[in-house]
Amino acid sequence: MNLADILIHWKAILEILILWFVIYQVMLFFEGTRAIQVVKGIALILVAFFIFQKLGLERLDWLFRNFFATSIIALLIIFHPELRKGLAKLGQKNLFVSSMDEEELDKMLKEITKAAQGLRNDKIGALIAIEKNDSLGGYVESGVMIDANISAELIQAIFTPNNPLHDGAIIIQRGRATSAGAILPLVQRFDIDRIFGTRHRAALGLSEETDAVIIVISEERQDISLVYQGRLYNNLSHEDLFLKAKEIIRIRK
Repeated sequence: MNLADILIHWKAILEILILWFVIYQVMLFFEGTRAIQVVKGIALILVAFFIFQKLGLERLDWLFRNFFATSIIALLIIFHPELRKGLAKLGQKNLFVSSMDEEELDKMLKEITKAAQGLRNDKIGALIAIEKNDSLGGYVESGVMIDANISAELIQAIFTPNNPLHDGAIIIQRGRATSAGAILPLVQRFDIDRIFGTRHRAALGLSEETDAVIIVISEERQDISLVYQGRLYNNLSHEDLFLKAKEIIRIRK
């Protein structure tokens, strides 16, 4: 085998590795959405298309080339919401998990759960979003910058009725309350129980676009909920809230 043949083989291996890496990243991009099964199908088509080209199977190559080109347009239309959510995640990574030690995390969560219990007892609604890996910087800008230490008293004061910021969300980044009155995206799903109001829908909406840990206190039902990646854990005690929030925040993505 001469040098030219070796280079051709290495080029083919490199192309396969690059293709596999791109497919893997695209699957991560759509993880947790209903488009993931379609993405897997597209990945198989791409692999088959690549193999047909390398083997010189011209008729199959032509068939897949035309089928793939027309299918992409249809998929872009059908899965537009999933594409929007995926694009929202690009470049949104930070080092939140590693920036807080165990003691700091416990202190923060104790203040949040203490506030949640007090707000529930007082029949006051609240929405608190804790940044994890995906940046909440865009949502911070929709509220009022406060950059304050987290305390139960601060959280309860912000959500007190007639406070100008009580209708939005508090956003917590790197262990500090950075914004209050922030506007969160409402969930686009139609299968949400009618008992859940705007705060729960905003929490679910944010959880579909980021991996934030969102805490909701309902003023109507006086219960505490936690939302994470589209899942809603409701009717939590303040002890359950502390344990569940800590467990999720410590999960490394």
